[in-house]
Amino acid sequence: MPMIEKKKLSQTMRIDLIPDVPARPVPGKKKRYIVSSLAPGATVIRPRAPEETAKGTEYEELLQSLYDAALITDMAGKIVDVNFRAREFLLYNRHDLRGMAVFDVISGADESLIRTLAANLANERYTLIQAYCIRKDGSCFPSEIAVNRLRLADARLCFFIRDTTLRRQADEMLRTEHNAIQNSGDGIAIADTNNQLEYVNPAAARMWGYDETDELLALPVADLWADHEAAEAMMNAVTSDRQFWKGELMAKRKDGSLFDTQVSAALNRNSDGEPVGAIFSFVDVSDRKRAEEAEREAERRRVMLESLGAACHHLGQPATVLLANLGIMKRKLEGSSTDTTVKSLLDDSICAMETLGKILHKLNAVNEYKTTKYIEDTDGAAFSRILDI
Repeated sequence: MPMIEKKKLSQTMRIDLIPDVPARPVPGKKKRYIVSSLAPGATVIRPRAPEETAKGTEYEELLQSLYDAALITDMAGKIVDVNFRAREFLLYNRHDLRGMAVFDVISGADESLIRTLAANLANERYTLIQAYCIRKDGSCFPSEIAVNRLRLADARLCFFIRDTTLRRQADEMLRTEHNAIQNSGDGIAIADTNNQLEYVNPAAARMWGYDETDELLALPVADLWADHEAAEAMMNAVTSDRQFWKGELMAKRKDGSLFDTQVSAALNRNSDGEPVGAIFSFVDVSDRKRAEEAEREAERRRVMLESLGAACHHLGQPATVLLANLGIMKRKLEGSSTDTTVKSLLDDSICAMETLGKILHKLNAVNEYKTTKYIEDTDGAAFSRILDI
C-alpha cells in the first residue's frame, strides 16, 4: 500500500489583544487610551507633515503604495521603516517612529509577543493579531494586524495594520440588533424568495408550539396559517406588489390548535436593494380578542338587563290594573246567581295575575343575565334556553 506523502501546509496563528472594554484613563498613569469612533462613511483628512525624504530601497515603492499601514521592524521589534499610511494612522512622523518598539504602538503587546511571532514565523506560518493601536495623542483605534517575515539580507518583521473602526461599529450594531431580535417578545421570521422560512426567533417558535427554532426552518410560510389562501394573498402583496402588509390571520400550531395573530410583513432587500424575500413580525392577539369578546358579551348582557327592567316597568302597571279589576268583579259576583264556571274562571284569572305580578317582581330584581335549559331537542344534544330567575 503506497504511503501517503505528508504535505507541509501553511497555517495561520491568531492572536487577540482586544480587551473586553476599550482602554480607559487610569489614575496615576501618564498615557490615556481613548477609543476613537467614526460615523460610517466619514473620512479623516490629516495634513501631511513635512518629512525627510526616505532613502530608496528595493521595497520602498511597494511599501509606500500599500493601502494598509506598514511597520518594518527588526527581529527584536524595533521599527526600522514605515510607510505614509502608518504615519497617517499613528500621527507620528517617520523620524519619531524609527527607533520605537512596535509594542509601543500596539496596546497590550510586549517583548513576549515578539518572541511568539519570531517562533511562529520561523515555521513559515502566518500570524493575525486583533488589537488596539495607540496614536501619538494617546487615542486608540481597533485594528487587524497581519505579520509576515521578510527574508532579506537582514531578517525583518512586517506589520500590516488595518483600521477596523467602522467594521467593528457595524459588527457591534449587528450584534445588538441580533440580540434584540432574539430576545424580542414578538415573533419574527424571515422567508426567502421561495416563501420558505430561513430564520425564526425563539418567540415565534414558542407561538407555534415548537421546542427548537430549527424545526420551522425550510417550512413554507403558508403552513403557519389555517387559511392558506389568505396567507398566499399576503405573500403576493409583499413579494409581487412590494407593499407593506398588516392584518390579522388565524395561525395553526404544531399540534393543530388555532390562535389569532396580528401580522406585519415587508419586503426584504439585500445591500444592493434587490428583493431577497420577506420579513414578518407576529403578535399573538388571542387574549386580546377573548377580552374584546368578553367585553362585547358583557355589554350585550347589560343591554338585555336594562331592556328587561324597562319591560317589567311597562308591564307592571297594566298587570296591576287587571288584577284590581278582577278583584272588583269577584266581589260584585259574590252572592249572585252567576254560573259557577264563570266564578271559577275569574278565580283562575286572579291567580294568574298574582303569579304574573310575582314574575315581574323577580325579573325586575335580576342583576345577572343567566339562562337555563328549558326544552330538550329531539337529538338530545341541544336545548332551548330561557332566562334563569
